Amino acid sequence: MSSDELPQEFQIDVPDEMETGVPADFASVWHTPTSFILDFIAVKQPPSPVSDPDSGEVTSITVPGRVVSRVRIPPQQVFELAKALTMQLDAWEKESAPAVRNPRPAEGRDGPNPSSEK
Repeated sequence: MSSDELPQEFQIDVPDEMETGVPADFASVWHTPTSFILDFIAVKQPPSPVSDPDSGEVTSITVPGRVVSRVRIPPQQVFELAKALTMQLDAWEKESAPAVRNPRPAEGRDGPNPSSEK
C-alpha cells in the first residue's frame, strides 16, 4: 500500500490562549477569487440613532462593532464547512431547540390585549 492510499488523521492542537474562544455577536461572510473570508464581529456599544444635522430627523441607527476574528479559507473547504455546520446545527436542534424555540412566555405577553377587547 502506497502512502497516498493511507488514511490521514489530523492531530490538531489549540493553543492555551485560544481554548476559551472569542465571543462574537454575528458574522459577515465575503469572498475574493481565491478565498472565503469569515469576519466574526462583537458589538461594542448599544445602537445609537444618527440624525440629519439640518432637519434633526433620525436617518439611521449605528451599531458600533469590532472584528474579533477573521478566518480565510480556500473555496474547496467551503463545502466541507457548510456540511459540518449543518450537521452541528441538526444535532443542536435535537438537543436544545425545543427549549429555545418555546421559552416560557413572559407574563401577560401571550394573553389578549385588553384595549382590543369589547
